[in-house]
Amino acid sequence: MTQSDDFSGKRILITGGLGFIGSNLAHRLVENGAKVRIFDARLDPYGWNEANIAEIRSDVEVILGDVRDYPALEKAVQDCDLVYHLAAQVGREISMENPELDTAINCNGTLNLCRILSQAKRQIKVVYAGSRGQIGEPLYLPVDEDHPTLPTDVYGINKLAAEKYLLLFGRVYGFPAVSLRLNNVYGPRCQMQHGYYGILNWFIKNAMIGQPITVYGDGQQTRDYVYIDDVVDAFVRAGVSQKTDGQIYFIGSGVETLFLDMVKQVIRSVGRGTYINVPFPPQREGIDIRKFVVTTAKFSNDTGWSARVDLQEGVDRTVAFYQKRLQDYLDADGDRR
Repeated sequence: MTQSDDFSGKRILITGGLGFIGSNLAHRLVENGAKVRIFDARLDPYGWNEANIAEIRSDVEVILGDVRDYPALEKAVQDCDLVYHLAAQVGREISMENPELDTAINCNGTLNLCRILSQAKRQIKVVYAGSRGQIGEPLYLPVDEDHPTLPTDVYGINKLAAEKYLLLFGRVYGFPAVSLRLNNVYGPRCQMQHGYYGILNWFIKNAMIGQPITVYGDGQQTRDYVYIDDVVDAFVRAGVSQKTDGQIYFIGSGVETLFLDMVKQVIRSVGRGTYINVPFPPQREGIDIRKFVVTTAKFSNDTGWSARVDLQEGVDRTVAFYQKRLQDYLDADGDRR
């Protein structure tokens, strides 16, 4: 730990802190001396899991709360120095099937946070978990922060709107806000029950338990896979750097990987597994992005960050984690323990 990421004594709120990214961030912040408060609604199917914080349970405060509940969120925020806003409806297909739910959580919940921060008696910084979904099908590669935003689903539209709310309120009311637009994050503590999101981890589960991995189409679509430890490091740096205030950044590996190559890496790391190609479901095909990769030059220039874990090492680490902890994530009721 360096002076730049020393959080000793700082009170930090993580909305959605029982989920994949939030829980890994909580581990890092506790290690760095922070007083961490987790605010989580425990909604299904979004991957919340008490097992995610088993090692630090006595070191964090956990509040059952929903960002749509203004009074509860206001109480959780009031004495904090920094908010990591990760609570969200994160399923792209779910957003199309239930746009009202997506809007209520991703937009109205974020507006609640905006109003609370604008009325706080002291300045509280917020770091927002944005998404590559805000871009849509790229017009050019690699995607940078100047790329037009043309989302292909309700999720992407609402994540974009929420980002704009935060940056607007921050600018008008004088609190620092930054958005990290995340690519395909994978690694330990991600849910493995379904493929609505975190599909790489879902594939690891399938390979480990002997189920075939389903590849839609020819598998030639590309993605930018980024390991969770690199993403957590980005959140930490964004939280402490004043250069990030009011900014938007892309966070990814900067490596364009064929979807099918990711599948083959999962099978190699697990040591077994098969895959089958099937046609795209019509709704999924309508929102799927064919090719995607980003440049992280802006964030690297402002913070010194870079992605350090390549796909092979990251998948190996993820498989090793689940080989020890599979039951915590495999059971249908595992998230309830």
